Amino acid sequence: MRPGDSLASFAALLADRTRATFCLALLDGRAWTAGELARSVGVAPSTASEHLTMLVAGGLLTEERQGRHRYVRIADPRAAQMIEDIAGYAEPADSAPIRPTFHATTVAAALRHGRTCYDHLAGHVGVALTDAMTERGMLAQTSGFGMTEQGLAWLAALGIDVEALRGARRPLVRPCLDWTERRPHLAGSVAASMCTRFFDNGWIERIGSDRAVRVTPIGRRALGEALGIPDSVLCR
Repeated sequence: MRPGDSLASFAALLADRTRATFCLALLDGRAWTAGELARSVGVAPSTASEHLTMLVAGGLLTEERQGRHRYVRIADPRAAQMIEDIAGYAEPADSAPIRPTFHATTVAAALRHGRTCYDHLAGHVGVALTDAMTERGMLAQTSGFGMTEQGLAWLAALGIDVEALRGARRPLVRPCLDWTERRPHLAGSVAASMCTRFFDNGWIERIGSDRAVRVTPIGRRALGEALGIPDSVLCR
């Protein structure tokens, strides 16, 4: 194999609109059936199956079967981060010359406001949360991202066991370039635990079947009290 062949082969996995759209949809962190993904893109189930087989073989997705259903999801946080990073370098979808439909415009607006980036919060809400934690002295951004003692105390109050997270290979916190805000939001095991806790507390909820999320009234109140984020910033 010549130098560059393996990289070119791997890059080809995302050099197809259907496969790229599948990967973006799966950034919601959930497992989808092949049929659900086929309907979301508007392709035949057999076509979807062929594309998913390529993505699984390439290591971007993992699959499991339950009865006659085939479920796929992003392979791991590293694969999810790579997909999100590549999306950040791509041109925004709303720059296309084709006029989007009302539904497409509504979905795009919801994703820009708040969404899950695999297992953590992104979009306007994710960046606002990162900024607020930094302003409150919970997150340091002097040389990369790092939690402060004040931030660790807040995480403990949320019921997040940071010491347990330290034993994992995944970094506690790190910046993740937000492809809609073009600024970093908080990622890493801490951000994933926060997202899970916010769902469990009813502070955020999903909108339909997309990976878009919105902050609930109780969530806006809780985050406003803890981080000083204005209600108008979190409300869509």
